Amino acid sequence: MREYTIAQNDAGQRLDRWLNKTLPLLPAALGQKYIRLGRVKVNGKKSKRDARLVRGDQLQLYINDEFFDRPTPENAFLSVYKPHLDILYEDEDLLLLNKRPGLVVHPDEQERVNTLLTHIHAYLYQKKEWSPYAEHSFAPALCNRIDRNTGGIVIAAKNAETLRILNQKIRDRVVEKSYLCIILGRMDPPEGKLEGFLVKDEAKKQVFVHRRPVEGGRTAVTLYRTLQYRDGLSLMECRLVTGRTHQIRAQFAAAGHPLLGDGKYGRERDNRRFGRTGGQALYSYKLSFPFPTEAGRLERLRGRSWTVPEVDFAAAYFPGFQFPADSQL
Repeated sequence: MREYTIAQNDAGQRLDRWLNKTLPLLPAALGQKYIRLGRVKVNGKKSKRDARLVRGDQLQLYINDEFFDRPTPENAFLSVYKPHLDILYEDEDLLLLNKRPGLVVHPDEQERVNTLLTHIHAYLYQKKEWSPYAEHSFAPALCNRIDRNTGGIVIAAKNAETLRILNQKIRDRVVEKSYLCIILGRMDPPEGKLEGFLVKDEAKKQVFVHRRPVEGGRTAVTLYRTLQYRDGLSLMECRLVTGRTHQIRAQFAAAGHPLLGDGKYGRERDNRRFGRTGGQALYSYKLSFPFPTEAGRLERLRGRSWTVPEVDFAAAYFPGFQFPADSQL
């Protein structure tokens, strides 16, 4: 139990609003529940959420200690009362999640709470599968990233051994990530390989494609094939051989066929003409684990793959679209 005395600056506030301000890590809905249950008392008595506080009031809070911490990237998950996750698969070692476009994966300077990782931490904490307060606690971590405005499958490791194995498999390029995207125009040839060297401009948060090796350039290889063409747009399937920042977006743009809706590498007038300005038409729709070598505790994943239920832009621009029965890339 913690006790507070209401000073002049807090006098006149509603009880629930004072609680939200004083305990920013406590979800508002949970705070309302605690008030109803009498775990927040005013002068030793149960009170209503809209009660006005008076200078000198004594408040007793029967609330878990962790909610009295200050918000940081490490504890922001405490403020998530109802985690929102689209789980494709879960076991004791990992989660496969379908991330929606518009959601950032990691906390950053603009967003600390509403991130994929924060919701994962909240989900596992509330299931009592993870506690940051245990000695030598491992924090569940993401094995791959997806841009804010790109949707698709993200892998989250629940323990250090899983994270180690999957990070190595990704480095060895034996975790296959297949994407769907819509580009402007037609690729010639309709199936092939995009190769180049990407240089990242940190200030612009953008990458540039070079045909030949350059200082700071990283090899980028993308396999692609055309699935359908309709009214000036092509629906493409891509598989990453390397996994670089903005790789698919930058390489198609450099080839003269930017992704529909891409405000960074594409053309706004084209995006407006085709009616998509809310983010690039790109989705990591399929994840496969061929695992040609030993996989330790993750051996059960060998040969398995997962596909998202739907990709909205594919259905919108290519009516009747169905996922490829088997990738040819």
